[in-house]
Amino acid sequence: MSRWRELPASLDQRVRQLVVQLRRLKDRSGLSLAALAAKTSYSSSSWERYLNGRQLPPRDAVEELARVCGADATRLLVLHEVAAEAWTDEAAETDEAEEAAGAAPGAPTAPPPAGGGRRTTTVVLAAAVVALAVALAAVLLATRPWQDDRTTADPGHAHAAVGDTPAPFVFVQGRSRPCDVQRHDGDLKAGYSATRTTLMDLKSTGWEVLEAQCLLRYHGFDPGIADGSYGEKSKDAAKAFQKARGLVVDGIVGPDTWKELRR
Repeated sequence: MSRWRELPASLDQRVRQLVVQLRRLKDRSGLSLAALAAKTSYSSSSWERYLNGRQLPPRDAVEELARVCGADATRLLVLHEVAAEAWTDEAAETDEAEEAAGAAPGAPTAPPPAGGGRRTTTVVLAAAVVALAVALAAVLLATRPWQDDRTTADPGHAHAAVGDTPAPFVFVQGRSRPCDVQRHDGDLKAGYSATRTTLMDLKSTGWEVLEAQCLLRYHGFDPGIADGSYGEKSKDAAKAFQKARGLVVDGIVGPDTWKELRR
């Protein structure tokens, strides 16, 4: 696995989710930053900034990464819309702080370039923010993340159909989701993901994490709150489970650990 630089502690959780998912996609592809730059419209230095949380990647960059990695961009674009809102909120807070300190909000630290380029860029960004806000509102109304997000193929059956495409995962701090583990076709399933291969380590998020948390709890290993975010407690539970099953004890959930979790 890639040795990624620790993300800034001040990074908003919504932006962190997007960056973690982009890192996972890049790792699965096996592409280096240079190879990624060669296959997209963005330089390796740009990808380095995007994947280390120092700059919000453009929507087009997210779409291109999904394309070159052979992944569905829908879920990533939903995360990008949420992250863009967080990034805008942070910029607004900075402006308020500057205004309180006596500086004009957004005042440049150096003279702007001739030709009004900065003003044009600001107008374009403002329009993009409005469009993203509208799109995000539509997504939230459609997915309703405040309700139980699991989909069901059979309206009379409360257990999720793992073969269906799930709604986009939206992490909500402190929100516990139900764990209803049942055996289907010989495997234990909580109904959030049918994966048997996804790699997960600290700060991973998604339906696969929630599936693993429910299965760990079913086997008697407490992962903490089942919220779809792979934290220290979930990793400790995975280590204890791996030790009990004679696996490599590293806390990283991979194919071998999934195999035992599904038994």
